[in-house]
Amino acid sequence: MTDDTSPWLVVGLGNPGGSYAGNRHNVGFMVADLLAERMGARFKAHKSRAQVVEGRVGPPGPASRRVVVAKPMSFMNLSGGPVTALRDFYKVPVGHVVAVHDELDIDYGALRLKIGGGDNGHNGLKSITKSLGADYCRVRFGIGRPPGRMDVAAFVLKDFSAAERRELDYFVDRAADAVETLIVDGLERAQGTYNS
Repeated sequence: MTDDTSPWLVVGLGNPGGSYAGNRHNVGFMVADLLAERMGARFKAHKSRAQVVEGRVGPPGPASRRVVVAKPMSFMNLSGGPVTALRDFYKVPVGHVVAVHDELDIDYGALRLKIGGGDNGHNGLKSITKSLGADYCRVRFGIGRPPGRMDVAAFVLKDFSAAERRELDYFVDRAADAVETLIVDGLERAQGTYNS
């Protein structure tokens, strides 16, 4: 059971380094960057092998929530280590951990929010689940399936297409809104609004 005073940990999943920055697999980083921008804060290196920003989301006053936004710097398939270290350091209940990640089985730009479940072959989730168990929240950002016979690994490590980039800012903005709604108003309300 979690209480309202416990902090939240929002983890944007991605791979560190400029060569990965625009990849579909890095959409979690993109959402984390926008959340940090909204908080008016800059990422700082943390001993957990992550970059973090601390702030609050929600209306000013007692309804606002303390939030740590993080980008693991360990590469996607090793995300569990930094996430567990951050969870322990900030004393975050597992139910207050939110992973924001790309999702192949959802159409581009669509969102699905849930708690628990499998990893659907996503190495970042696999690593986090191995470390934390499965009972954390997920904000799944649809990237769609690769065209034709393109290899899935090649597809997720490619940049968004020119056509996709035209709408990318809007979808990232919407995903950041969904994260904030989840934290302030709860999962059910966020699902009702954003599960397209």
